[in-house]
Amino acid sequence: MRFRPMFAICGLSCLLAGGALPPVACAQEQMAVGASDHDHALLEQVERHLDAISQLKARFRQTAPDGKESTGTAWIDRTNRRMRFQYDPPSPLLLVANHDQVVFNDSQLDQTTTMPMDKTPLGLLLRPRLQLSGDVTVTGLLHDGHMLNVTLVRTDSPGDGSMTLLFHDSPLRLRGWIIQDAQQETTRVDLLDITTSGGVPPDSLFSTDLPEH
Repeated sequence: MRFRPMFAICGLSCLLAGGALPPVACAQEQMAVGASDHDHALLEQVERHLDAISQLKARFRQTAPDGKESTGTAWIDRTNRRMRFQYDPPSPLLLVANHDQVVFNDSQLDQTTTMPMDKTPLGLLLRPRLQLSGDVTVTGLLHDGHMLNVTLVRTDSPGDGSMTLLFHDSPLRLRGWIIQDAQQETTRVDLLDITTSGGVPPDSLFSTDLPEH
């Protein structure tokens, strides 16, 4: 999992997220996360919750580092490790993750960029079994009874940036994420009108056969 500046356009474009929160809200509690039984219990809840999501569709609102907002529709198919972020007009952006790669298309610039999935934050969200340990280190945990924020970095290169997963609490529910890159620029994605039921989306939705320029 690596955090690239390109994704700051869209934790996913970054996919992908940064907003009005200070960088990053979880920095309020820079602790030895996981040192207590309570920390362990919260992180295990997060792992179980994300592992239980097989299909997700939602509207999203993205806030760029400059404060500009864009909206669109997101499809996340964790069962088949694929994802699509379709931005509403007039945005020219489209992001598709499938076949272990992420394809980012800007139709206005006639530019398509492809990178390995495990080099982006998407790699974490689409893992068959999520573990908040090993090559991922939890550096922040903020829990106030109504929300839970978990900040993650890549263990072997924490300076690359961070990803903060945002959850509603009681019951636990993913509500978005914040990506902070190595330049301390943050992009935020909020998920709205989330549905986790319904049939498997068609394969055509996740086609990565986009024009290369």
